[in-house]
Amino acid sequence: MATSGAVFPGPTRAYGWYALALLALLNLLSYVNRNVLFALVPPIELDLHLTDTHIGWIASAFVLLFSVAVFPFGVLSDLRSRRAVAAVGVVVWSAFAFLAGLSRGFWGLFLTRAVVGIGAAAFTAAAASLVADYFPGNRRAVAMGVFSAGIPIGGVVGIAIGGQLDALYGWRIAMMAVAVPGFLLAALVVRLNDPTRPPPTLTVRQYWRELEIGATGALRVAWPLLVGSLAGALAAWLLETRYGSTSTLDTAALATGIGLGLAGNLVLVIRANRRKDGSFDFIPADSMNDALGEMRLAVDTVFRTPTLKYLFVGGALVSFGMNGLVGWAPTFMSRELGLTIAQGTLLLGQWGLLAGTAGTLAGGFFADWLGKYTGRGRMIASSVGLLIGGPLAIWLLAVRDLGLFVPVFATAFFFLTLYNGPVIAAVFDVVPARIGATVVGAYLLFIHVAGDAIALPLVGFLSDRFGIDRAIFILPAAAIAGGVVLFMGVGTVLRDMEFMLARTTTTHPVVTARPTG
Repeated sequence: MATSGAVFPGPTRAYGWYALALLALLNLLSYVNRNVLFALVPPIELDLHLTDTHIGWIASAFVLLFSVAVFPFGVLSDLRSRRAVAAVGVVVWSAFAFLAGLSRGFWGLFLTRAVVGIGAAAFTAAAASLVADYFPGNRRAVAMGVFSAGIPIGGVVGIAIGGQLDALYGWRIAMMAVAVPGFLLAALVVRLNDPTRPPPTLTVRQYWRELEIGATGALRVAWPLLVGSLAGALAAWLLETRYGSTSTLDTAALATGIGLGLAGNLVLVIRANRRKDGSFDFIPADSMNDALGEMRLAVDTVFRTPTLKYLFVGGALVSFGMNGLVGWAPTFMSRELGLTIAQGTLLLGQWGLLAGTAGTLAGGFFADWLGKYTGRGRMIASSVGLLIGGPLAIWLLAVRDLGLFVPVFATAFFFLTLYNGPVIAAVFDVVPARIGATVVGAYLLFIHVAGDAIALPLVGFLSDRFGIDRAIFILPAAAIAGGVVLFMGVGTVLRDMEFMLARTTTTHPVVTARPTG
């Protein structure tokens, strides 16, 4: 950790853009590896005898483990080397994405994709924090837009490449091929210069010692998740024994147990930080050097900051809608527009790449342009595209004419991707830089557990019962609701930015009350 008053030379402008390009490319590859699964649904279902609900839970396995892991990796990134955390994450996701192509059944694919989520979590938490420090101030939304462009671009590129490789070589080669580039680029990440921090001072053993909880304390903190996971696994085994491997009840039981365990852990964290009068303790800055203090400060910051509440809830709704749409779009186009998987993924890849790139970059530039006139610019930019693109997406899902489908898809996708850069930049705007990665980790945990971890299996479940043509309409509706919630943050962001600056500039920022008005 940096010592008080230490000054470190920042990177040159050219080096900052090099680092951004590398991290953005890896973020794109992360989403390629995540979304390639959705281009391969028909051959995987045929080969492994799975249903849409099974595919939904396999996709959700990635999201659940990503969500569980991203918060502690955010803490580790703030305490240790961010570049090392990011590089290890890339290696882990690449290795298990490759192994997923060797799966012989549901559980093999479920488990390997889950570990891919752990690797992606490590990379995302560290990389977003690095980008925020490479590009401070008015350049941040544009930089976050470039970094976040990997979300829509990687999503559609993964689908497009997966569909084409499947047509040529089969689904296994397709899944393994997209994992290879990560191994090559991880070596570049570990050599990046950290823009604001000295070499790390804690070893991994010291980091664990800083937790000061020991094995008994660790069990006391994590017991809800452990109990929930064990109960879910036992229920899944009993249901599979009773109803057979073709039933989806076993997967639902496991996911429910994990979800309830996570909810229990959240309740414990809230209770640990709540005073008797119902307010929340803030941790002095000096306690930042211990990991529990870092976690508590991040949780306190969220509960103390109205804008973060809107960002968390709105982000979960948007994640529900957007990741669900990207995930189930190839299946929808195959069944409702009569296209082959290769045709549908190529169409999505061509127009999604163009519209997603333009929308994400435009969102960053729009937010920073508005920022010249108002501090509310990033919150406005985060919401306006969703409120325009959501209704367009509802219209899109009712279209069965391919000639009309393509322009409506491109327009809707452009507006729906405007939020990618501004929303992450807005998170960093209202939290101290010293805990940025931790709070972003908490944000990603929440939006994915409460968002696409639910959306992906839910749409699969509804599709098996009512058809994909009806099930998919819940996704743009959620995106619109997310835009409404994010717009509510326009009224709170200025006060929260002022509050954050006051905490950052105070010598000993022990915060006991928020300003009113």
